[in-house]
Amino acid sequence: MKVLGALTLSFALVGCATTPPAPACPAGQEYRHTAQLFFGRNVADKPGVSEADFRKFVDEELTPRFPDGLTVLDGGGQWRGEENRLIREAAKVVLIVLPKGREVPGRVDAARNAYKTRFHQDAVLMISQGACVSF
Repeated sequence: MKVLGALTLSFALVGCATTPPAPACPAGQEYRHTAQLFFGRNVADKPGVSEADFRKFVDEELTPRFPDGLTVLDGGGQWRGEENRLIREAAKVVLIVLPKGREVPGRVDAARNAYKTRFHQDAVLMISQGACVSF
């Protein structure tokens, strides 16, 4: 009986984990996933990530992974650091309408990891969502 209950629970959980169908988009648009990546520009005990450094990162890491295009915006962020101290930081926000394909999440993660490694960052925030887009 315990096995049957466990199997029933497993199937119920799998059913909950399915992705809902994409919403219908207006004529001339298609449903795609997007990613917003937030790249902090402070580097502990060193000069921050310069405009030239970030441009080189875009050329070497982002453009090869997303050759169809992306948008780079200037931004800024803040959070509570050690000892509950407010930390503010310049940032670059990169918006990408993701191409279709199963390998895309790996490309996004590889770009985030490349930035963290190159510029000694703890994190690169990502927000992903679906959207109706037209080109």
